[in-house]
Amino acid sequence: MDSSRNMILAIVLSALVLIGWSFLSEQIAPTPPEPEVALSDGDDVTLPGSETVPVTEAPVEALEVASVLGDSQANRIAIETPRVRGSVNLRGARIDDLVLLDYNETNDEDSPPVRMLSPEGTETSNYAHFGWASQGIEAPDGDTIWQADGERLTPESPLTLSWRNGTGQLFEITIEVDADFLFTVGQRISNVGSDVISARGYALVTRTGESPDPDTWLIHTGPAGFWNDELNPIDFDDVREAGATGERFSIANGWLGFNDKYWLTALVPTSGTSVDAAFIPLSGDRYQAVFTNTETVIPAGRAVSTTTHFFAGAKETLLLERYEAEQGLNQIDLAIDWGWFYWFELPIFYLLHWLFQTVGNFGVAIILMTFVVRGLMFPIAQKQFSSMAGMRAVQPKMKEIQERYKDDKPKMQEQVLALYKREKVNPLAGCLPIFLQIPIFYALYKVLMLSVEMRHEPFALWLQDLSAPDPLTPVNLFGLLAFTPPQYLAIGILPILLGITMWLQFKLNPAQMDPMQQKIFGIMPWVFMFIMAPFAAGLQLYWVTSNILTIAQQKWLYSRDPRLKEQAKMAKE
Repeated sequence: MDSSRNMILAIVLSALVLIGWSFLSEQIAPTPPEPEVALSDGDDVTLPGSETVPVTEAPVEALEVASVLGDSQANRIAIETPRVRGSVNLRGARIDDLVLLDYNETNDEDSPPVRMLSPEGTETSNYAHFGWASQGIEAPDGDTIWQADGERLTPESPLTLSWRNGTGQLFEITIEVDADFLFTVGQRISNVGSDVISARGYALVTRTGESPDPDTWLIHTGPAGFWNDELNPIDFDDVREAGATGERFSIANGWLGFNDKYWLTALVPTSGTSVDAAFIPLSGDRYQAVFTNTETVIPAGRAVSTTTHFFAGAKETLLLERYEAEQGLNQIDLAIDWGWFYWFELPIFYLLHWLFQTVGNFGVAIILMTFVVRGLMFPIAQKQFSSMAGMRAVQPKMKEIQERYKDDKPKMQEQVLALYKREKVNPLAGCLPIFLQIPIFYALYKVLMLSVEMRHEPFALWLQDLSAPDPLTPVNLFGLLAFTPPQYLAIGILPILLGITMWLQFKLNPAQMDPMQQKIFGIMPWVFMFIMAPFAAGLQLYWVTSNILTIAQQKWLYSRDPRLKEQAKMAKE
C-alpha cells in the first residue's frame, strides 16, 4: 500500500473519530428515554405524592439587579467568604444574590465579577428557595419575612432563620457556607402545638432563560442531574414539551440542577434519602429544578429536620472531586461534561493543571506538556521516522518501477510491494503516531473548552486568552483597520504558523507517487490553517509546538540514518 494513501486514510479516520463519535455513540448506546408520567392540571406544581410547592408569577417587566437589591436591602443578610459575595433574602428565605470574586465576565480590567444568582424580578433571575409543603397548617411561602439570628453569613458564622405560623409550629432554616461554593441548608420544623401534623420539606432552584452557552454534541448545557446511577442531561426543549408536570424522576443518591459550560447551580439531597424530583417549565421563560422529601408525620412536641447541599459556583475539577470525597456529593464532578473519553482527558487535565500551578503561565504549561507528550512518544516516533527514512531511501527505485510499469498498474503495484519486502520498509508504520495523537489532541480540546481553570488565561504579547481564538490577524492589518473580519477569514498568527509548520513537516515526508495525492498534500496545510483558526489559541499553540518538535526530531533522525547518508553520498558523486 502506498504510504501517502495510508496518510490520507489516517486523516479521514481521524476526522471521523473527532466529528462522528458522539453521533455514533448515541446510535449504538442511546440515552434511555425518561419514564412517562401522568399529566396534572393547574398552574401550581405538584410532585408525585406531595403537597403543592409554591410557584410565583413572573414579573411583567425585568428590572436591574442593583435596583432590586437596593429596594430589598432592609431584608437582606450579607454573604461574605474569600471567594463569593452576596446576600440572603429574608423575604422567602432565598439565596438569590451571589457573585464569584475569582472570575470576571470578560478579560477587561474593569469587567464585573461573574454573577451566579440574581433575585426574582431581574432579567437573569436565578435563585434557590427552601421551604415546606403541608396541608392543614400555615406554611411559609415566597412572601414570608423570616427572622435572622445574625448580620452576616460567613464560613465561621452560620445563619439561622426562623418563623412561627401562630398556630403552634416553628420553622427554622440554618444556612452554612464554606470557603468555596457550597451551601449546607438545614430545614427543621418543630410542632409545639397540641395536634399531630404532617409536612415535607422541599428545595428548588429557579432560573430565567436558557444557558447563554450553546448546547452542542460535545458540551451539554441546561438541566442535568445524576440519578439511577448515571448522568442525565436534559434539553430545555424537553422540559417545555413535558408541560406543567415537567420531567420527573426519583433521586436516592445524586443531584439535580442547571449546568452551564463553566458554572453550576445544583441541589444535592441528603445521601441515601429518596426524594421526588422534577424539572418544570414556568411562565416567563423560567425553569425550575425541584425536589420534595418524603412526607413525615410530626406528633405534638416533636420536631423533624432535613439537610440539603446547594452548590452555586465554578465547576473546578479538583474542587468537585473533593466535594464528592469529603461531602458525599455523589458524582457531582460529572457536571463537567468530559464525555466518553474522560478516562483519558482527566490525566491531560491533571498534567496541564500541575504544570500551570508550577510555572504560573498557561501558555508555558501547554508548551511543556507538548514536550512531555512528544517525549513519551519518542520511541514510537523514532520507528515512524525510521520507516519514513527508508521510504525516502527507496524513492529512486520506486520512480524507476513507476516509469517501467506505468502502463501496467497491477504489475507496478506488485513490484512496489516486492520492493518494500526486499528493502524491509513498512509504509503503514508511519500511521501509528497519527492515531496516537488523536486522543491527545481531542483531550486537550475538551480541557481547553471545559476547564474553568483555563478560562481567560493569558500567554504572552497579544495572546491574553488561550481559551479563545487567536485575535491577531493580518486580514485587518493586525487591528489597524477598524473592522472585524468574518470568522472564516479571521486567521490569526498561530493558525498561520500552524500551516507553515505543517507544510515544512510534509516536505520532509517521502514524496507521493500519485500527482493527485501530491496536490492534496500540497494544499492540506493551508486548509487546516483555515479549519483551526476558530479554535482555542491554546490548541493551536500545542499543535504548532508539536509540529516544530516533530520537524526537529525528524531532521535529526534523517541526518543519522545510514540509508539516507549513503544516498546523499551517491548523489554528490
